[in-house]
Amino acid sequence: MDDMTTRPRAKKCPICGKPAEHEFRPFCSKRCADVDLNRWLSGTYTVPVDDDDETSKPPEEPDRD
Repeated sequence: MDDMTTRPRAKKCPICGKPAEHEFRPFCSKRCADVDLNRWLSGTYTVPVDDDDETSKPPEEPDRD
């Protein structure tokens, strides 16, 4: 069989590993979606930030003479 006729494999829920349901994609249930939301809101998940990044510094004001 070629790749165009094969059925794509069902994605797994990132919380429990069960097959994802269309209604709650990418999760399998409202419960797993709520668990994920709680993890974001409680700070369990974080996005790393590089404080040394030049773009995070405020722009310098030009000298006014």
